[in-house]
Amino acid sequence: MRTFLAMAVFGGGIAHATLGPALRIANVAPDIPLIVVVLLALRRGPEFGCAAGFVAGLLQDAAGGGLLGVQALTKALVGFGIGLAGVRLSVTQPLVQVPGLVLLTILEGVARFGLLKLVRFPASFADLMTYVVLPQALYNGFLGAALVLALAWVETARERKT
Repeated sequence: MRTFLAMAVFGGGIAHATLGPALRIANVAPDIPLIVVVLLALRRGPEFGCAAGFVAGLLQDAAGGGLLGVQALTKALVGFGIGLAGVRLSVTQPLVQVPGLVLLTILEGVARFGLLKLVRFPASFADLMTYVVLPQALYNGFLGAALVLALAWVETARERKT
């Protein structure tokens, strides 16, 4: 399980560093580590989601050169929260996972903004929501939908073989 966590989180971090700029559309890049954290937390539970979120966020903080720990904290909270909701609500349908991913992207952006405001971040909330968080949430939704459908197809193909 630790090996899977490490591979998934590092894979998401590497994908974010290498594919993120290539997938950028109109100056909006997807948050690939957040997508990976949400999907892992839904499948593995809150503890796994929290650990994956913390490690993915810490890697993203270290690579981005910003304030160390902000992404780690917000992604750990998102991973724990969605993992807890996944256990309680049994959200296995793609029609629930994708809007949940969009909502969690918005919540993670708001939480990150709140943490950055503690250190006098100069951007306004309206600008951040309009130009960063909402476009990224929609992009994460589209990319997450493709990933969820691909995972569902792989699981269906695996069941047919057995």
